[in-house]
Amino acid sequence: MVQTKKGTRPPWVGLAAAVWVQLAAANAYTFPLYSDTLKSVLGYDQQQLTLLGVADDIGENFGIIPGILCTWLPPWLILGAGTMLCFVGYGVVWLAVTKTVVSLPFWALWLALLLGSNSSAWLITTVLVTNMKNFPHSRGTVSGLLKGYVGLCAAVLTQLFSGILNKSPTDLLCLLSLGLPLICLLMVYFVRPCTPATEDDESQHGHFLFTQIACVILAIYLLGTTVFDEVLPKSRTAQYAMLGVTALLLMSPLAIPIKMTLFRSPYKVQPDRLASQGNLEPLLPPALTQTYIENSIATSDDNDDEDDDIDMLLAVGEGAVKMKRRPRRGEDFEFHEALVKADFWLLFFAYFIGVGSGVTVMNSLAQIAYAARNDAITILLCLFSLGNFFGRLAGGAVSEHLVKSRMLPRPVLMTCTQTVMVMTYLFLALALEASLYAATACLGICYGVQFSVMIPTTSELFGLKNFGLFYNFMALGNPIGAFLFSSLLAGYLYDMEAAKGSTGTSCVGPNCFRLTFFILGGFCALGTFLSIILSVRIKPVYQMLYGGGPYRTPRSSLH
Repeated sequence: MVQTKKGTRPPWVGLAAAVWVQLAAANAYTFPLYSDTLKSVLGYDQQQLTLLGVADDIGENFGIIPGILCTWLPPWLILGAGTMLCFVGYGVVWLAVTKTVVSLPFWALWLALLLGSNSSAWLITTVLVTNMKNFPHSRGTVSGLLKGYVGLCAAVLTQLFSGILNKSPTDLLCLLSLGLPLICLLMVYFVRPCTPATEDDESQHGHFLFTQIACVILAIYLLGTTVFDEVLPKSRTAQYAMLGVTALLLMSPLAIPIKMTLFRSPYKVQPDRLASQGNLEPLLPPALTQTYIENSIATSDDNDDEDDDIDMLLAVGEGAVKMKRRPRRGEDFEFHEALVKADFWLLFFAYFIGVGSGVTVMNSLAQIAYAARNDAITILLCLFSLGNFFGRLAGGAVSEHLVKSRMLPRPVLMTCTQTVMVMTYLFLALALEASLYAATACLGICYGVQFSVMIPTTSELFGLKNFGLFYNFMALGNPIGAFLFSSLLAGYLYDMEAAKGSTGTSCVGPNCFRLTFFILGGFCALGTFLSIILSVRIKPVYQMLYGGGPYRTPRSSLH
Protein backbone atom coordinates (compact mmCIF):
# COMPACT_ATOMS: atom_id res chain seq x y z
CA MET A 1 0.00 0.00 0.00
CA VAL A 2 1.29 3.46 -0.92
CA GLN A 3 1.88 5.62 2.14
CA THR A 4 -0.41 8.64 2.32
CA LYS A 5 0.42 12.13 3.49
CA LYS A 6 -1.76 13.39 6.34
CA GLY A 7 -3.16 16.90 6.74
CA THR A 8 -5.55 19.25 4.97
CA ARG A 9 -2.94 21.13 2.92
CA PRO A 10 -1.15 18.33 0.97
CA PRO A 11 -4.14 17.55 -1.32
CA TRP A 12 -4.28 21.20 -2.40
CA VAL A 13 -0.51 21.33 -2.86
CA GLY A 14 -0.84 18.24 -5.04
CA LEU A 15 -3.63 19.85 -7.08
CA ALA A 16 -1.51 22.97 -7.63
CA ALA A 17 1.42 20.77 -8.73
CA ALA A 18 -0.90 18.84 -11.05
CA VAL A 19 -1.57 22.04 -13.01
CA TRP A 20 2.10 22.26 -13.93
CA VAL A 21 2.22 18.57 -14.79
CA GLN A 22 -0.71 19.23 -17.13
CA LEU A 23 1.47 21.84 -18.84
CA ALA A 24 3.94 19.07 -19.66
CA ALA A 25 1.11 16.70 -20.62
CA ALA A 26 -0.04 19.18 -23.27
CA ASN A 27 3.02 18.31 -25.38
CA ALA A 28 0.95 16.11 -27.72
CA TYR A 29 -1.06 19.14 -28.87
CA THR A 30 2.03 20.89 -30.27
CA PHE A 31 2.52 18.62 -33.34
CA PRO A 32 1.02 21.18 -35.81
CA LEU A 33 3.62 23.73 -34.63
CA TYR A 34 6.61 21.72 -35.87
CA SER A 35 5.08 19.37 -38.46
CA ASP A 36 6.01 21.59 -41.43
CA THR A 37 9.63 21.56 -40.28
CA LEU A 38 9.64 17.77 -40.25
CA LYS A 39 8.41 17.84 -43.84
CA SER A 40 10.83 20.46 -45.15
CA VAL A 41 14.02 19.60 -43.22
CA LEU A 42 13.74 15.82 -43.43
CA GLY A 43 12.22 15.75 -46.91
CA TYR A 44 9.06 13.82 -46.03
CA ASP A 45 6.01 13.78 -48.27
CA GLN A 46 2.44 14.41 -47.11
CA GLN A 47 1.69 10.74 -46.61
CA GLN A 48 4.69 10.30 -44.31
CA LEU A 49 3.71 13.44 -42.41
CA THR A 50 0.21 12.04 -41.97
CA LEU A 51 1.68 8.83 -40.55
CA LEU A 52 3.68 10.89 -38.04
CA GLY A 53 0.42 12.61 -37.06
CA VAL A 54 -1.11 9.19 -36.49
CA ALA A 55 1.82 8.31 -34.20
CA ASP A 56 1.16 11.49 -32.22
CA ASP A 57 -2.57 10.65 -31.88
CA ILE A 58 -1.92 7.02 -30.87
CA GLY A 59 0.66 8.00 -28.28
CA GLU A 60 -1.57 10.68 -26.76
CA ASN A 61 -4.56 8.38 -26.31
CA PHE A 62 -2.98 5.02 -25.45
CA GLY A 63 -2.88 5.00 -21.66
CA ILE A 64 -3.78 1.39 -20.87
CA ILE A 65 -0.27 0.58 -19.59
CA PRO A 66 -0.03 3.49 -17.09
CA GLY A 67 -3.66 2.79 -16.19
CA ILE A 68 -2.73 -0.73 -15.10
CA LEU A 69 0.53 0.24 -13.40
CA CYS A 70 -0.95 3.09 -11.34
CA THR A 71 -2.93 0.51 -9.37
CA TRP A 72 0.27 -1.06 -8.05
CA LEU A 73 3.01 1.57 -8.32
CA PRO A 74 3.35 4.92 -6.50
CA PRO A 75 2.60 8.12 -8.45
CA TRP A 76 6.20 9.30 -8.48
CA LEU A 77 7.26 6.21 -10.40
CA ILE A 78 4.52 6.60 -13.05
CA LEU A 79 5.33 10.30 -13.29
CA GLY A 80 9.02 9.48 -13.65
CA ALA A 81 8.31 7.04 -16.47
CA GLY A 82 6.27 9.66 -18.33
CA THR A 83 9.06 12.19 -17.83
CA MET A 84 11.60 9.78 -19.32
CA LEU A 85 9.36 9.11 -22.33
CA CYS A 86 9.04 12.86 -22.94
CA PHE A 87 12.82 13.35 -22.70
CA VAL A 88 13.77 10.41 -24.94
CA GLY A 89 10.98 10.78 -27.52
CA TYR A 90 11.21 14.49 -28.23
CA GLY A 91 14.98 14.40 -27.73
CA VAL A 92 15.32 12.05 -30.70
CA VAL A 93 13.00 14.25 -32.80
CA TRP A 94 15.12 17.30 -31.89
CA LEU A 95 18.33 15.47 -32.87
CA ALA A 96 16.79 14.61 -36.24
CA VAL A 97 15.49 18.12 -36.98
CA THR A 98 18.77 19.82 -36.04
CA LYS A 99 20.67 17.26 -38.17
CA THR A 100 22.72 16.27 -35.14
CA VAL A 101 21.85 12.73 -36.15
CA VAL A 102 21.69 12.30 -39.90
CA SER A 103 19.91 9.66 -41.94
CA LEU A 104 17.58 8.66 -39.11
CA PRO A 105 15.19 6.00 -40.47
CA PHE A 106 11.57 7.04 -40.79
CA TRP A 107 10.42 4.20 -38.54
CA ALA A 108 12.78 5.40 -35.79
CA LEU A 109 11.37 8.93 -35.92
CA TRP A 110 7.82 7.51 -35.97
CA LEU A 111 8.58 5.47 -32.85
CA ALA A 112 10.26 8.44 -31.13
CA LEU A 113 7.23 10.64 -31.74
CA LEU A 114 4.98 7.86 -30.47
CA LEU A 115 6.99 7.63 -27.23
CA GLY A 116 7.14 11.39 -26.78
CA SER A 117 3.41 11.91 -27.19
CA ASN A 118 2.66 8.83 -25.07
CA SER A 119 4.22 10.66 -22.13
CA SER A 120 1.04 12.76 -22.13
CA ALA A 121 -1.05 9.68 -21.27
CA TRP A 122 1.31 8.73 -18.42
CA LEU A 123 1.33 12.22 -16.92
CA ILE A 124 -2.43 12.79 -17.20
CA THR A 125 -3.21 9.36 -15.73
CA THR A 126 -0.92 10.03 -12.76
CA VAL A 127 -2.38 13.39 -11.75
CA LEU A 128 -5.97 12.41 -12.50
CA VAL A 129 -5.94 9.16 -10.52
CA THR A 130 -4.04 10.70 -7.60
CA ASN A 131 -6.26 13.76 -7.29
CA MET A 132 -9.47 11.77 -7.69
CA LYS A 133 -8.37 9.73 -4.66
CA ASN A 134 -7.27 12.84 -2.74
CA PHE A 135 -10.66 14.51 -3.33
CA PRO A 136 -13.09 11.56 -3.35
CA HIS A 137 -16.05 13.80 -2.42
CA SER A 138 -15.53 16.26 -5.31
CA ARG A 139 -14.71 13.97 -8.22
CA GLY A 140 -16.71 15.88 -10.82
CA THR A 141 -15.15 19.22 -9.91
CA VAL A 142 -11.61 17.81 -9.87
CA SER A 143 -11.96 16.01 -13.20
CA GLY A 144 -13.45 19.11 -14.84
CA LEU A 145 -10.61 21.28 -13.55
CA LEU A 146 -7.81 18.96 -14.61
CA LYS A 147 -9.25 18.21 -18.06
CA GLY A 148 -9.86 21.93 -18.56
CA TYR A 149 -6.28 22.80 -17.64
CA VAL A 150 -4.94 20.39 -20.29
CA GLY A 151 -6.54 22.43 -23.05
CA LEU A 152 -5.42 25.71 -21.51
CA CYS A 153 -1.84 24.47 -21.16
CA ALA A 154 -1.80 23.65 -24.88
CA ALA A 155 -2.63 27.33 -25.48
CA VAL A 156 0.17 28.29 -23.05
CA LEU A 157 2.70 26.29 -25.09
CA THR A 158 1.40 27.97 -28.26
CA GLN A 159 1.88 31.37 -26.59
CA LEU A 160 5.45 30.38 -25.71
CA PHE A 161 6.08 29.25 -29.28
CA SER A 162 4.75 32.46 -30.83
CA GLY A 163 6.43 34.76 -28.34
CA ILE A 164 9.57 33.80 -26.45
CA LEU A 165 10.62 31.08 -28.91
CA ASN A 166 10.07 33.30 -32.00
CA LYS A 167 8.14 30.50 -33.73
CA SER A 168 11.25 28.33 -33.84
CA PRO A 169 10.34 24.61 -34.13
CA THR A 170 13.80 23.50 -33.02
CA ASP A 171 13.58 25.62 -29.86
CA LEU A 172 10.11 24.22 -29.22
CA LEU A 173 11.40 20.64 -29.52
CA CYS A 174 14.24 21.54 -27.15
CA LEU A 175 11.64 22.83 -24.67
CA LEU A 176 9.62 19.63 -25.05
CA SER A 177 12.64 17.39 -24.48
CA LEU A 178 14.34 19.33 -21.66
CA GLY A 179 12.06 22.00 -20.19
CA LEU A 180 8.89 19.97 -19.71
CA PRO A 181 10.68 16.94 -18.14
CA LEU A 182 12.39 19.35 -15.73
CA ILE A 183 9.00 20.73 -14.66
CA CYS A 184 7.76 17.18 -14.03
CA LEU A 185 10.82 16.31 -11.94
CA LEU A 186 10.21 19.40 -9.78
CA MET A 187 6.60 18.33 -9.21
CA VAL A 188 7.27 14.63 -8.47
CA TYR A 189 7.40 15.06 -4.69
CA PHE A 190 4.11 16.98 -4.47
CA VAL A 191 1.91 14.68 -6.59
CA ARG A 192 1.26 12.03 -3.97
CA PRO A 193 -1.61 10.25 -2.21
CA CYS A 194 -2.95 12.26 0.72
CA THR A 195 -5.46 11.70 3.48
CA PRO A 196 -8.26 14.20 2.84
CA ALA A 197 -10.05 16.12 5.58
CA THR A 198 -13.57 15.31 6.74
CA GLU A 199 -16.28 14.71 4.15
CA ASP A 200 -18.25 17.85 4.94
CA ASP A 201 -15.51 20.51 4.72
CA GLU A 202 -17.28 23.84 4.42
CA SER A 203 -14.19 25.65 3.11
CA GLN A 204 -13.60 23.13 0.30
CA HIS A 205 -16.38 24.57 -1.87
CA GLY A 206 -14.83 28.05 -1.62
CA HIS A 207 -11.40 26.70 -2.50
CA PHE A 208 -12.69 24.96 -5.60
CA LEU A 209 -14.64 28.06 -6.60
CA PHE A 210 -11.46 30.13 -6.35
CA THR A 211 -9.58 27.64 -8.53
CA GLN A 212 -12.36 27.61 -11.13
CA ILE A 213 -12.45 31.42 -11.29
CA ALA A 214 -8.66 31.51 -11.72
CA CYS A 215 -8.97 28.93 -14.49
CA VAL A 216 -11.61 31.01 -16.30
CA ILE A 217 -9.48 34.17 -15.99
CA LEU A 218 -6.54 32.28 -17.52
CA ALA A 219 -8.76 31.10 -20.39
CA ILE A 220 -10.00 34.63 -21.12
CA TYR A 221 -6.45 36.00 -20.92
CA LEU A 222 -5.09 33.38 -23.34
CA LEU A 223 -8.02 33.96 -25.72
CA GLY A 224 -7.37 37.69 -25.68
CA THR A 225 -3.65 37.34 -26.37
CA THR A 226 -4.43 34.95 -29.23
CA VAL A 227 -7.16 37.01 -30.90
CA PHE A 228 -5.27 40.30 -30.58
CA ASP A 229 -1.87 38.83 -31.39
CA GLU A 230 -1.36 41.16 -34.35
CA VAL A 231 -1.92 44.38 -32.34
CA LEU A 232 -0.03 43.36 -29.19
CA PRO A 233 3.50 44.73 -28.69
CA LYS A 234 6.26 42.49 -30.03
CA SER A 235 9.16 43.63 -27.82
CA ARG A 236 10.95 41.00 -25.75
CA THR A 237 10.03 42.85 -22.56
CA ALA A 238 6.32 42.73 -23.43
CA GLN A 239 6.56 39.04 -24.33
CA TYR A 240 8.25 38.17 -21.04
CA ALA A 241 5.67 40.26 -19.18
CA MET A 242 2.81 38.34 -20.83
CA LEU A 243 4.54 35.06 -20.00
CA GLY A 244 4.91 36.20 -16.39
CA VAL A 245 1.18 36.92 -16.14
CA THR A 246 0.48 33.43 -17.53
CA ALA A 247 2.84 31.85 -14.99
CA LEU A 248 1.18 33.72 -12.11
CA LEU A 249 -2.26 32.53 -13.23
CA LEU A 250 -0.97 28.96 -13.45
CA MET A 251 0.36 29.28 -9.90
CA SER A 252 -2.91 30.65 -8.52
CA PRO A 253 -4.09 27.28 -7.05
CA LEU A 254 -1.04 27.44 -4.78
CA ALA A 255 -2.71 30.34 -2.97
CA ILE A 256 -5.04 27.84 -1.26
CA PRO A 257 -2.42 25.88 0.75
CA ILE A 258 -0.63 29.19 1.50
CA LYS A 259 -3.87 30.59 2.92
CA MET A 260 -4.40 27.37 4.90
CA THR A 261 -0.89 27.76 6.35
CA LEU A 262 -1.43 31.37 7.41
CA PHE A 263 -4.95 30.79 8.73
CA ARG A 264 -4.93 27.32 10.22
CA SER A 265 -8.13 25.44 11.02
CA PRO A 266 -8.40 22.29 13.17
CA TYR A 267 -7.75 19.12 11.19
CA LYS A 268 -10.39 16.46 11.56
CA VAL A 269 -9.54 12.87 10.88
CA GLN A 270 -11.79 11.09 8.40
CA PRO A 271 -13.14 7.99 10.17
CA ASP A 272 -13.88 5.88 7.10
CA ARG A 273 -10.39 6.46 5.71
CA LEU A 274 -8.80 5.22 8.91
CA ALA A 275 -11.07 2.22 8.85
CA SER A 276 -9.93 1.42 5.32
CA GLN A 277 -6.33 1.32 6.50
CA GLY A 278 -7.08 -0.98 9.40
CA ASN A 279 -9.02 -4.19 9.64
CA LEU A 280 -11.22 -5.37 6.82
CA GLU A 281 -14.87 -4.40 7.06
CA PRO A 282 -16.96 -7.27 8.45
CA LEU A 283 -19.19 -8.83 5.83
CA LEU A 284 -22.06 -9.22 8.29
CA PRO A 285 -23.08 -6.76 11.02
CA PRO A 286 -21.78 -7.94 14.46
CA ALA A 287 -25.24 -8.11 16.05
CA LEU A 288 -26.67 -10.16 13.20
CA THR A 289 -23.65 -12.46 13.19
CA GLN A 290 -23.84 -13.07 16.95
CA THR A 291 -27.61 -13.80 16.86
CA TYR A 292 -27.21 -16.19 13.96
CA ILE A 293 -24.39 -18.02 15.74
CA GLU A 294 -26.30 -18.37 19.04
CA ASN A 295 -29.34 -19.79 17.26
CA SER A 296 -27.15 -22.20 15.36
CA ILE A 297 -25.45 -23.41 18.56
CA ALA A 298 -28.81 -24.02 20.26
CA THR A 299 -30.04 -26.31 17.48
CA SER A 300 -26.86 -28.15 16.47
CA ASP A 301 -24.75 -28.87 19.51
CA ASP A 302 -23.89 -32.39 18.37
CA ASN A 303 -23.19 -31.66 14.72
CA ASP A 304 -19.47 -31.25 14.03
CA ASP A 305 -19.98 -30.02 10.47
CA GLU A 306 -22.29 -27.28 11.61
CA ASP A 307 -19.81 -26.35 14.34
CA ASP A 308 -17.25 -25.83 11.61
CA ASP A 309 -19.71 -23.60 9.78
CA ILE A 310 -20.27 -21.60 12.94
CA ASP A 311 -16.53 -21.15 13.39
CA MET A 312 -16.31 -19.90 9.84
CA LEU A 313 -19.19 -17.46 10.37
CA LEU A 314 -17.52 -16.18 13.51
CA ALA A 315 -14.25 -15.68 11.68
CA VAL A 316 -16.06 -13.80 8.91
CA GLY A 317 -17.91 -11.65 11.40
CA GLU A 318 -14.68 -10.73 13.19
CA GLY A 319 -12.96 -9.92 9.92
CA ALA A 320 -10.38 -12.67 10.16
CA VAL A 321 -11.72 -14.25 6.99
CA LYS A 322 -13.10 -12.33 4.04
CA MET A 323 -15.86 -14.06 2.13
CA LYS A 324 -15.51 -13.41 -1.58
CA ARG A 325 -18.51 -12.05 -3.45
CA ARG A 326 -19.12 -10.13 -6.62
CA PRO A 327 -18.75 -6.38 -6.20
CA ARG A 328 -21.79 -4.16 -6.37
CA ARG A 329 -21.95 -0.93 -8.34
CA GLY A 330 -20.17 1.71 -6.29
CA GLU A 331 -17.53 -0.73 -5.06
CA ASP A 332 -14.15 -1.65 -6.51
CA PHE A 333 -14.34 -3.78 -9.65
CA GLU A 334 -11.63 -5.73 -11.38
CA PHE A 335 -11.47 -5.03 -15.09
CA HIS A 336 -12.82 -8.43 -16.14
CA GLU A 337 -15.72 -8.04 -13.70
CA ALA A 338 -16.73 -4.70 -15.23
CA LEU A 339 -16.59 -6.02 -18.79
CA VAL A 340 -19.69 -8.14 -18.22
CA LYS A 341 -21.71 -5.25 -16.78
CA ALA A 342 -24.27 -3.55 -19.01
CA ASP A 343 -23.62 -0.20 -17.29
CA PHE A 344 -19.98 -0.33 -18.38
CA TRP A 345 -20.85 -0.63 -22.07
CA LEU A 346 -23.75 1.81 -21.88
CA LEU A 347 -21.35 4.43 -20.51
CA PHE A 348 -18.67 3.57 -23.07
CA PHE A 349 -20.94 3.79 -26.11
CA ALA A 350 -22.73 6.92 -24.90
CA TYR A 351 -19.34 8.58 -24.37
CA PHE A 352 -17.99 7.20 -27.67
CA ILE A 353 -20.89 8.72 -29.62
CA GLY A 354 -20.64 12.10 -27.86
CA VAL A 355 -16.88 12.61 -28.27
CA GLY A 356 -16.67 10.83 -31.64
CA SER A 357 -19.20 13.12 -33.27
CA GLY A 358 -17.71 16.19 -31.58
CA VAL A 359 -14.13 15.48 -32.63
CA THR A 360 -15.36 14.96 -36.20
CA VAL A 361 -16.54 18.57 -36.32
CA MET A 362 -13.33 19.77 -34.68
CA ASN A 363 -11.13 17.94 -37.22
CA SER A 364 -13.24 19.16 -40.15
CA LEU A 365 -13.75 22.80 -39.12
CA ALA A 366 -11.52 24.14 -41.90
CA GLN A 367 -13.42 22.19 -44.57
CA ILE A 368 -16.80 23.06 -43.00
CA ALA A 369 -15.92 26.77 -43.10
CA TYR A 370 -14.69 26.52 -46.70
CA ALA A 371 -17.84 24.69 -47.75
CA ALA A 372 -19.93 27.46 -46.15
CA ARG A 373 -17.79 30.12 -47.93
CA ASN A 374 -16.62 31.39 -44.56
CA ASP A 375 -12.98 32.42 -44.21
CA ALA A 376 -13.05 33.01 -40.42
CA ILE A 377 -11.49 29.65 -39.62
CA THR A 378 -9.40 31.03 -36.73
CA ILE A 379 -12.51 32.45 -35.03
CA LEU A 380 -14.33 29.13 -35.42
CA LEU A 381 -11.40 27.25 -33.90
CA CYS A 382 -11.29 29.69 -30.98
CA LEU A 383 -15.03 29.31 -30.42
CA PHE A 384 -14.85 25.51 -30.40
CA SER A 385 -11.76 25.46 -28.14
CA LEU A 386 -13.24 27.95 -25.68
CA GLY A 387 -16.54 26.05 -25.65
CA ASN A 388 -14.64 22.80 -25.08
CA PHE A 389 -12.87 24.33 -22.07
CA PHE A 390 -16.04 25.74 -20.51
CA GLY A 391 -17.85 22.45 -21.18
CA ARG A 392 -15.20 20.51 -19.27
CA LEU A 393 -15.07 22.97 -16.40
CA ALA A 394 -18.81 23.59 -16.07
CA GLY A 395 -19.72 19.94 -16.73
CA GLY A 396 -17.75 18.82 -13.70
CA ALA A 397 -19.12 21.55 -11.43
CA VAL A 398 -22.75 21.22 -12.55
CA SER A 399 -22.75 17.41 -12.29
CA GLU A 400 -21.26 17.71 -8.80
CA HIS A 401 -24.08 20.04 -7.78
CA LEU A 402 -26.76 17.79 -9.26
CA VAL A 403 -25.58 14.61 -7.54
CA LYS A 404 -25.21 16.27 -4.15
CA SER A 405 -28.38 18.36 -4.17
CA ARG A 406 -30.79 16.16 -6.14
CA MET A 407 -29.01 12.77 -6.34
CA LEU A 408 -29.30 12.89 -10.14
CA PRO A 409 -26.86 10.57 -11.95
CA ARG A 410 -24.15 12.41 -13.84
CA PRO A 411 -25.08 10.83 -17.23
CA VAL A 412 -28.20 13.03 -17.13
CA LEU A 413 -25.87 15.75 -18.41
CA MET A 414 -24.88 13.45 -21.27
CA THR A 415 -28.56 13.12 -22.11
CA CYS A 416 -29.05 16.89 -22.13
CA THR A 417 -25.92 17.73 -24.12
CA GLN A 418 -26.39 15.02 -26.73
CA THR A 419 -29.99 16.16 -27.21
CA VAL A 420 -28.60 19.64 -27.89
CA MET A 421 -26.07 18.09 -30.28
CA VAL A 422 -28.90 16.45 -32.25
CA MET A 423 -30.58 19.83 -32.76
CA THR A 424 -27.26 21.51 -33.55
CA TYR A 425 -26.43 18.98 -36.27
CA LEU A 426 -29.86 19.55 -37.79
CA PHE A 427 -29.20 23.30 -37.93
CA LEU A 428 -25.82 22.65 -39.56
CA ALA A 429 -27.41 20.29 -42.07
CA LEU A 430 -29.82 23.07 -43.06
CA ALA A 431 -26.73 25.19 -43.85
CA LEU A 432 -28.00 28.33 -42.14
CA GLU A 433 -25.04 30.72 -42.42
CA ALA A 434 -25.95 32.70 -39.30
CA SER A 435 -25.98 29.53 -37.18
CA LEU A 436 -22.40 28.43 -37.94
CA TYR A 437 -20.74 30.42 -35.13
CA ALA A 438 -23.34 29.57 -32.50
CA ALA A 439 -23.40 25.91 -33.57
CA THR A 440 -19.61 25.65 -33.36
CA ALA A 441 -19.50 27.10 -29.84
CA CYS A 442 -22.43 24.93 -28.76
CA LEU A 443 -20.81 21.74 -30.06
CA GLY A 444 -17.57 22.68 -28.28
CA ILE A 445 -19.41 22.98 -24.95
CA CYS A 446 -21.29 19.70 -25.43
CA TYR A 447 -18.09 17.95 -26.51
CA GLY A 448 -16.28 19.11 -23.36
CA VAL A 449 -19.09 17.99 -21.05
CA GLN A 450 -18.66 14.36 -22.19
CA PHE A 451 -15.18 14.23 -20.61
CA SER A 452 -16.10 15.73 -17.25
CA VAL A 453 -19.12 13.40 -16.94
CA MET A 454 -17.45 10.16 -18.01
CA ILE A 455 -14.49 10.43 -15.61
CA PRO A 456 -16.28 10.74 -12.23
CA THR A 457 -19.09 8.41 -13.34
CA THR A 458 -16.56 5.68 -14.07
CA SER A 459 -14.98 6.07 -10.63
CA GLU A 460 -18.34 6.08 -8.85
CA LEU A 461 -19.68 2.98 -10.57
CA PHE A 462 -16.53 0.85 -10.60
CA GLY A 463 -14.40 2.25 -7.78
CA LEU A 464 -11.05 4.01 -7.48
CA LYS A 465 -8.85 0.94 -7.07
CA ASN A 466 -8.52 0.30 -10.84
CA PHE A 467 -9.73 3.71 -11.94
CA GLY A 468 -6.64 4.39 -14.06
CA LEU A 469 -7.34 1.36 -16.23
CA PHE A 470 -11.07 2.05 -16.51
CA TYR A 471 -10.49 5.71 -17.40
CA ASN A 472 -7.96 4.96 -20.13
CA PHE A 473 -10.18 2.26 -21.62
CA MET A 474 -13.12 4.67 -21.74
CA ALA A 475 -10.83 7.33 -23.22
CA LEU A 476 -10.26 5.08 -26.24
CA GLY A 477 -13.72 6.18 -27.37
CA ASN A 478 -12.17 9.46 -28.53
CA PRO A 479 -9.62 8.11 -31.09
CA ILE A 480 -11.94 5.29 -32.16
CA GLY A 481 -14.73 7.80 -32.74
CA ALA A 482 -12.35 10.09 -34.63
CA PHE A 483 -11.35 7.22 -36.91
CA LEU A 484 -14.87 5.94 -37.59
CA PHE A 485 -16.80 9.21 -37.75
CA SER A 486 -14.13 11.59 -39.05
CA SER A 487 -11.82 9.54 -41.27
CA LEU A 488 -14.24 6.95 -42.63
CA LEU A 489 -17.65 8.65 -42.57
CA ALA A 490 -17.03 12.39 -42.99
CA GLY A 491 -13.92 11.96 -45.14
CA TYR A 492 -15.57 9.49 -47.52
CA LEU A 493 -18.76 11.54 -47.95
CA TYR A 494 -16.76 14.76 -48.42
CA ASP A 495 -14.57 13.22 -51.13
CA MET A 496 -17.65 11.80 -52.83
CA GLU A 497 -19.27 15.26 -52.99
CA ALA A 498 -15.99 16.89 -54.04
CA ALA A 499 -15.69 14.45 -56.96
CA LYS A 500 -19.00 15.76 -58.32
CA GLY A 501 -17.61 19.31 -58.59
CA SER A 502 -15.04 20.89 -60.85
CA THR A 503 -12.30 21.35 -58.23
CA GLY A 504 -11.80 17.64 -57.65
CA THR A 505 -10.36 17.82 -54.11
CA SER A 506 -12.32 20.66 -52.47
CA CYS A 507 -16.06 20.91 -51.96
CA VAL A 508 -18.19 24.06 -51.73
CA GLY A 509 -21.85 24.19 -50.84
CA PRO A 510 -24.34 22.82 -48.30
CA ASN A 511 -24.23 19.28 -49.68
CA CYS A 512 -20.59 18.76 -48.65
CA PHE A 513 -21.46 17.86 -45.04
CA ARG A 514 -25.26 17.66 -45.09
CA LEU A 515 -25.48 13.88 -45.03
CA THR A 516 -22.66 13.70 -42.49
CA PHE A 517 -24.53 16.04 -40.14
CA PHE A 518 -27.74 14.05 -40.49
CA ILE A 519 -25.90 10.81 -39.67
CA LEU A 520 -24.09 12.37 -36.71
CA GLY A 521 -27.42 13.70 -35.45
CA GLY A 522 -28.89 10.21 -35.70
CA PHE A 523 -26.01 8.74 -33.72
CA CYS A 524 -26.38 11.42 -31.03
CA ALA A 525 -30.09 10.51 -30.80
CA LEU A 526 -28.94 6.95 -30.13
CA GLY A 527 -26.44 8.25 -27.56
CA THR A 528 -29.24 10.19 -25.86
CA PHE A 529 -31.30 7.01 -25.65
CA LEU A 530 -28.35 5.03 -24.20
CA SER A 531 -27.59 7.70 -21.59
CA ILE A 532 -31.26 7.75 -20.52
CA ILE A 533 -31.17 3.98 -19.99
CA LEU A 534 -27.91 4.31 -18.06
CA SER A 535 -29.26 7.12 -15.86
CA VAL A 536 -32.36 5.10 -14.96
CA ARG A 537 -30.30 2.00 -14.19
CA ILE A 538 -27.76 3.72 -11.92
CA LYS A 539 -30.11 6.13 -10.12
CA PRO A 540 -30.30 3.76 -7.09
CA VAL A 541 -26.50 3.82 -6.92
CA TYR A 542 -26.47 7.60 -6.60
CA GLN A 543 -29.27 7.51 -4.04
CA MET A 544 -27.15 5.11 -2.01
CA LEU A 545 -23.95 7.13 -2.39
CA TYR A 546 -25.40 10.60 -1.88
CA GLY A 547 -28.63 9.87 -0.01
CA GLY A 548 -27.10 10.79 3.34
CA GLY A 549 -25.61 14.09 2.18
CA PRO A 550 -21.96 14.11 1.13
CA TYR A 551 -20.48 11.26 -0.83
CA ARG A 552 -20.06 8.15 1.31
CA THR A 553 -16.84 6.62 0.06
CA PRO A 554 -16.87 2.81 0.01
CA ARG A 555 -14.09 1.61 2.25
CA SER A 556 -12.63 -0.51 -0.48
CA SER A 557 -12.24 2.49 -2.80
CA LEU A 558 -9.46 4.24 -0.94
CA HIS A 559 -5.98 2.83 -1.29
